[in-house]
Amino acid sequence: MSSKIVTLEELRANKSRDKFYILIHGKVYDATKFMDEHPGGDEVILAEGGQDATEAFEDVGHSDEARALLPGMLVGEFEKGSDIQLKSGAAAAQANRVSGAVEQGSNMMYFLPLGLLGGYFAWRFYTTGAA
Repeated sequence: MSSKIVTLEELRANKSRDKFYILIHGKVYDATKFMDEHPGGDEVILAEGGQDATEAFEDVGHSDEARALLPGMLVGEFEKGSDIQLKSGAAAAQANRVSGAVEQGSNMMYFLPLGLLGGYFAWRFYTTGAA
């Protein structure tokens, strides 16, 4: 087992197809050779480059066979005490979706009541004003 310490800069520097490191559960793995073999495609892995992919890795529910491949790709431990919080690509995408939904919902809070109120006054005008 490797005792190398991988820094945040090193993790972020190795996120291309030529050299790809991924962080899962505080350990850094070199997934460069595995990209073409990944059942979900290389885009899925590339989206997690340079950040903590633990959440995305666990959300998918990788098999025991997939987990057995990790020790062979181990580069080392991620540096301890890093004050920079890493956010996975999946978590960032989820945060964007939630933010968009909240924004869309808050717009509906204004337009729906105004539309109903306008409809009510139009109905009143046409039913009582025409007589």
